[in-house]
Amino acid sequence: MRILLTNDDGIGAQGLQTLRRELRQIEGVNLDVIAPDSNRSASARSITTRSPLSVQEINFEDGDLGHATDGTPVDCVRFAQVGLLGEKPDLIVSGINHGLNIGDDVTYSGTVAAALEGILLGLPAIAVSQQSRKGEMGYMPQRDYDFDVVAKFTAGLVSELIENPLPDDTLLNINAPGVDPEGIDITKLGKRLYRDELKKVKREVDDGRTSYRIYGYEPGLDDQPDTDIGAIARGHITVTPLSLDWTHHDEIEGLRDRDFERLLGAASS
Repeated sequence: MRILLTNDDGIGAQGLQTLRRELRQIEGVNLDVIAPDSNRSASARSITTRSPLSVQEINFEDGDLGHATDGTPVDCVRFAQVGLLGEKPDLIVSGINHGLNIGDDVTYSGTVAAALEGILLGLPAIAVSQQSRKGEMGYMPQRDYDFDVVAKFTAGLVSELIENPLPDDTLLNINAPGVDPEGIDITKLGKRLYRDELKKVKREVDDGRTSYRIYGYEPGLDDQPDTDIGAIARGHITVTPLSLDWTHHDEIEGLRDRDFERLLGAASS
């Protein structure tokens, strides 16, 4: 099995390096690393279309080779798919992200976006994220992480997937608490309760512009049963299967009952 490992925190991030060292020990795995050259957190599914992308070979401390690009996490997956390193990957692994990607936050996450790009291309994928030791539920950067347990857990999961692979259109979104987990739950996405505020920021130079902060405040959570948010709050690892079919199938027939032909006729007359 050939695995592409990527992330959105940058190629030198502790989470990626911890997971890389575990994955490279799996028998039968060829591991490629293509990751952003610096932090691309909250970049979601952005891609680089208006300028060329640079790639640099990186020698890790243990002698392994990686590739850093000035592109986004999605660009990293595309690089692997179009043959930057020769053979295409069989599995995308994205992470370990410094901070959680739970509930509605998955739509903003560069970590999850890289894995989503995998299933868009017909490849199974895993996204892995973890709290810091502080146990925060928000998305402000923290410093103190211990990724060993979730890295070993992910490597064990990958080993099992070699024998029993995921369906091609399946993404497993894994989140881990910041301390030793008390269990593991299979969950659905929960609901974030955002507390965004408008706060004016004083500028050092008065150039006529006004600066504000509107993000970064600790969100609350709607602790519904069987959700990733509730399970993390109880100290459990969560595994949430995701797909990329965003069609609201139940609403298709309802839309057919609306007189769109009339609206089109009125617009064309």
